Amino acid sequence: MRTLDLGVILVYLIGITWFGARFRDSKQSLKDYFLGGRNAPWWAIGFSIVSAETSTLTVIGTPAIAFRGDLGFLQVVFGYLLARIVIVTLFLPHYFRGEMYTAYELMQRRFGPNIRKLTAGSFLVLRSLAEGVRVFAISIVISIILGTGEMSSILLIVALTLFYTFEGGMEAVIWTDVIQMVLYVGGAILSLFVILQQIPQGLPHVLDAASAANKLRLFDFRFDLSQEFFSRPYSFWAGVLGGCFLTTASHGTEQLMVQRLLSAKSQAESRLALLGSWVVIMFQFSLFLFIGLILYVFYQDTGRPAPEVPDRIYPQFIWDYLPHGVAGLVIAAILAAAMSNLSAALNSLASTTVMDFIKPFSKTPRGDAEYLRIARWATVAWGVVLMTIAFLAREVKSVLEYGLGIASIVYGALLGTFLLGVLTKRVGERAAMCGMAIGIATNLFLKLATTVAWTWYVLIGTAATFAVALLMSYFIKEQNARA
Repeated sequence: MRTLDLGVILVYLIGITWFGARFRDSKQSLKDYFLGGRNAPWWAIGFSIVSAETSTLTVIGTPAIAFRGDLGFLQVVFGYLLARIVIVTLFLPHYFRGEMYTAYELMQRRFGPNIRKLTAGSFLVLRSLAEGVRVFAISIVISIILGTGEMSSILLIVALTLFYTFEGGMEAVIWTDVIQMVLYVGGAILSLFVILQQIPQGLPHVLDAASAANKLRLFDFRFDLSQEFFSRPYSFWAGVLGGCFLTTASHGTEQLMVQRLLSAKSQAESRLALLGSWVVIMFQFSLFLFIGLILYVFYQDTGRPAPEVPDRIYPQFIWDYLPHGVAGLVIAAILAAAMSNLSAALNSLASTTVMDFIKPFSKTPRGDAEYLRIARWATVAWGVVLMTIAFLAREVKSVLEYGLGIASIVYGALLGTFLLGVLTKRVGERAAMCGMAIGIATNLFLKLATTVAWTWYVLIGTAATFAVALLMSYFIKEQNARA
């Protein structure tokens, strides 16, 4: 045990929990709890979007991708920009017509209550499974610090995050996100310079060695429509198209992100927050990939064995080789990413549970104070669910790719349904539900029975959902279809 490092980590954990809990007194209504009262500036929401988009999976998984491969993952990030343009053009105008708390209220407005329940339920399943894997990723870091792989070692992190999310709601989530994003990006920059100092020949040698190993390749423009083409997760076509559809689904239809967009003071500020967040995302992924390249050169030069589990490479190096105090700060930064994403997930799961299921279908009149109490306890319940899923996710090989793969199975059906809502008039509720069922079934088939890469799932699922629903609309006559 290293007292200085553990002290730094402990100070961070206590400090961020105290800071988040301070927002409790301003939570008097559901609008305060779920939308932060719509008082946060656009730049804070932009940072919060980045934090929600980032997790321990990103921090420990991205360097591992570059360590094993090259810079091709950045092709996906270019798709993220295209997606943001699609969202501000297609979805944001609809979200700011009236006061919405969740993305799935739009589905009821367009189709009806059944599709609202189906899309909201799909989000609850999707986010709980994906977030459970992310929670498990915390145990990789904790096990390095404490020397244990027991799930009990992450209970402290989950409990502290749950506490300030329970108390402070969305406002606490946004402002703790800002602090935690600055901390984990700053920690990564600091670790990059410290790691470079471990290589006597410096940056020129890193670039030469990485180039010789073909690790500086960024673009893969091969296009042949073969089975191998669809099996490669990081090509230009899979990256730009797959990344675009993935992010349009995650940022445009999933409550985790839409809740942040709805928290802005206006549509214009929401647009600024979303587009501005891409600049930070691009820098962040480039930073973590470059750290992976440096670590590859370090282990090649020294002949030391790298950890057998790729996702342990970055946190293990930090703990073993960085100076005392610095290592604690960087580990605290990784935990910051975990807590940031977990708090966002807890609040979005609670908001969907209350606003899309409990409140619309409650037969007992309740005031805002009672719904606020229910929202807080829904947050606790989802914390228990995520811990359970994390325990079941211990056999995962690559936490980043597995988490994205889980999300991509449902994203296609969600995005296809939302596009039906904003682009068509003739498709009604039952036709949309048929399309959504086929979209999910299609992606499950791709995941379980083919070698198609996860980067294609959302595009294919979206196309299947949209096409089937449009076809069924010619056979199913519905009152809510506006042909």
